[in-house]
Amino acid sequence: MRGLGIIVFLVFFSLLGISCDDKPAHTDTLSSGEIDVSADETYKAVIESQLSVFDSSFPNAKIHIHYKPEGECFKDYFENKARIILVTRDLTKAEKDLCEQKQIFPTSVPLAKDAVAAVISNENEDSLLSVDQLKAILTGSYKKKYTVVFDNQASSLLRYINDSLLAGQKLGSNVYAAKNSKEVMDYVIKNPNAIGFAGLGDIADSNDKDNTGAFVKNVKVVALYNDTMKVYLQPYLAYIALKEYPLVRKLYYVSREPYPGLGTGFANFLAGPRGQLIFGHAHLFPLRMEVTVRSAEINNEKNN
Repeated sequence: MRGLGIIVFLVFFSLLGISCDDKPAHTDTLSSGEIDVSADETYKAVIESQLSVFDSSFPNAKIHIHYKPEGECFKDYFENKARIILVTRDLTKAEKDLCEQKQIFPTSVPLAKDAVAAVISNENEDSLLSVDQLKAILTGSYKKKYTVVFDNQASSLLRYINDSLLAGQKLGSNVYAAKNSKEVMDYVIKNPNAIGFAGLGDIADSNDKDNTGAFVKNVKVVALYNDTMKVYLQPYLAYIALKEYPLVRKLYYVSREPYPGLGTGFANFLAGPRGQLIFGHAHLFPLRMEVTVRSAEINNEKNN
């Protein structure tokens, strides 16, 4: 009996030890806790708007967003420095294979459509360009010598141009990388023979209170030729929605969160009604809500 008592005593304390150590591996929930998120720096304005509304709705949640070139966002993702990332492409097959090796179970969802805009000085007359002319400028073979400026060597804008527009052609020696989008805009303003590339957040007029899609006045936004429609188009929301403007991309969230935590909560917010409306107000086309695009005729005749 004494031996049996010792066994019961040891089992009791073993179970007690398991109970004491059996704490959740995470402390955050869908609406509370603290996490790090890495986001493509070209979307800073709209993500800050999203975060402001999310913070006011969920005061127990603290999301630290680090704005970086897209390449660094993916690096943070695989090094487990960011629970989710906000970027302009999905994971590649090689990256998905790497996730499998690292026991990462990714989730990715497109949130909104965006456009890549070409901007020039107000003194420049080349405000109408075809896609082929734009390619020639980028490869340095255009009849007029241009200096081409991107925001960063690891920029999502540069990656998009390389992958979707040039498709294997090499950039010319006339292409340079600045430090950020502000430097791109400043350079273009001061140099009539320069052309820069920007996201919609950089060219949207912050004084556009009626949300008409107006652009900033200190640069010209180039209109690109649509071969099918036989018309030059600027990156307005309707042309982005219908993919009639030639340079359209998407914003994704890519998550590595293995449980329904704060990263999932923020992703749900971005894909939900309020988050989607915020994207719309920022001149991006929301992809997770139903939007109707209607044709309209404008009568410029004055009434008698």
